[in-house]
Amino acid sequence: MSPLTINARDAATGPVLEITGVLDHRTAPGLRRAVDRLTLVAGQLLVLDLTGLTFCDSSGISALLAAHNLAREQNADTALAAVPTDVTRILRIVGLDRIFTVHPDAASATNHS
Repeated sequence: MSPLTINARDAATGPVLEITGVLDHRTAPGLRRAVDRLTLVAGQLLVLDLTGLTFCDSSGISALLAAHNLAREQNADTALAAVPTDVTRILRIVGLDRIFTVHPDAASATNHS
């Protein structure tokens, strides 16, 4: 399995984190650290672009939820982009599809607000 890489970039709507590789119990803390380093302004949108995500376990889902919670604490919002089919299925099973806004890709997420 490939390691996790996270690339941050800015969009007009707020930060975009491009998450590539494996998001599991070993790598989820890296996502949490990346989110903790962000400065979100009230009203911004944090987009988690999962285009390159190859695997996500329950620890990864917890890290995505932690990112959502941190954004809410800062009066910002969160969106997921390009969510792989298996992760979409997990989100539906645990009810998180009602928590996260999901977009087909990062461009539509950053143009949506």
